Amino acid sequence: MTVKSEDQFGSLLRQRRRVLGFTQRSLARVVGIESSHIAFLESGRRKPSLKLLTRLADALALNRQQLLLLTHPEVEALLSSPSTAQQHKTGQSWRNFSEDAALLERYQVTRRELEVLEHLSLLGSALSPKQFIAILTLLRNGPETE
Repeated sequence: MTVKSEDQFGSLLRQRRRVLGFTQRSLARVVGIESSHIAFLESGRRKPSLKLLTRLADALALNRQQLLLLTHPEVEALLSSPSTAQQHKTGQSWRNFSEDAALLERYQVTRRELEVLEHLSLLGSALSPKQFIAILTLLRNGPETE
């Protein structure tokens, strides 16, 4: 049987709570939730919100980043630095796209859209010009915000 990150989070939460002398009820009161929610977190039946994760880390004197990775292991890819080869590939991909004047003109890419796509390119994934245009299309056709 493999141990899930939620199980590790719940075990860590329970262990730390007990070491510090908190009951589920007293910890719940400190972080502003129902005691049943603490039980759900400890059993792995629920994941905490980011806001609650911060309050739990502070109340239990735990590392916020460690808790985040236990509850959301997929975040690790965003926190780790891409390799030098990947950075070069990503940088080259971005330069190829952003310097293609004919492509930018054809799709009428604005300065602001270029800024957004550049930030996206910094996440570390090398995208093709076609992928940049697809993302741009999704951004333009996404739901309106107020």
